[in-house]
Amino acid sequence: MEFVKDIWRPAIVAAPIHDLAKRGTIAGSALHWFPDQGPMRYLADPFALWRDGRLHVFAEFFDYREARGRIDLCVFDDRLRFVEQRVVLQEPWHLSYPYVFEAEGETWMLPEAFQSGGLTLYRARDFPLAWEPVSRIDLAHVPLDATPVFHQGRWWLFYAPAYPERDRLTVLHAAYADQLRGPWCAHPANPVYRAASGARPGGTPFVRGGHLVLPIQDSSRSYGGALRFLTIAALTPERFVASIGAPFAAPADLAPFNRGLHTLSAAGAVTLLDVKRGVTSWNSLTMRPRREWQRLRARLARQSSGL
Repeated sequence: MEFVKDIWRPAIVAAPIHDLAKRGTIAGSALHWFPDQGPMRYLADPFALWRDGRLHVFAEFFDYREARGRIDLCVFDDRLRFVEQRVVLQEPWHLSYPYVFEAEGETWMLPEAFQSGGLTLYRARDFPLAWEPVSRIDLAHVPLDATPVFHQGRWWLFYAPAYPERDRLTVLHAAYADQLRGPWCAHPANPVYRAASGARPGGTPFVRGGHLVLPIQDSSRSYGGALRFLTIAALTPERFVASIGAPFAAPADLAPFNRGLHTLSAAGAVTLLDVKRGVTSWNSLTMRPRREWQRLRARLARQSSGL
């Protein structure tokens, strides 16, 4: 069991994602920080949409004492000042990477939920607080951090496979569809990209020089240690050709939050990111037994109430 725990913290940069990618760093950028979540808790994987002059950010909320992520909403005003935080989506399984986007006149969320055994597409019934599952996306592998994008007339989905576990950080798969709800077809070149340094999606794809660019995680030093930009030169149902860029890492002047950067997502003129620090916790030795005991008590209570 690891004594040093990753504590992530999101921030907003008042610059579009393609500008940051061109610069290759966030050094010198003014950061608008999200609220601290308290001991052994964090927010991560921020994705956002602007509505009515407010930035609605959806992020994973995680508490090490419970070890099951949920999706929280953080709202910022037009000057990027924090307004409020609320819970918007919880399931019996872990949720993270709440990729939110607009398509077909609706607002959608595709959160990572591999513990459920698959991938579920949610629709905003009443944005931003009420979400309903509308369809299951069937793929050859249980996906991690699935990232959809509509590009050159069709939908594309990039993801890492949850199994085998050795491939979770180092392998990238792609699928395509004519409609958002599918059916989805696996790319014949899967895995379309593989690298020991990392290949798992890490944010919003964007177009640069006519080519689709996908942020992917570089975990060569530690999980989520940095990002790289995968520039896709050829993307068709038959071909996939791509090249990788240099690491995009948290600068030293963000210490102690300079141990990692694993999400970069676009929201118009602003970009969201998350960075991490390490916290040493000897209490982690007892966290897992306490969680398991609490879950056992809850399960026994449910069984008892059903008698």
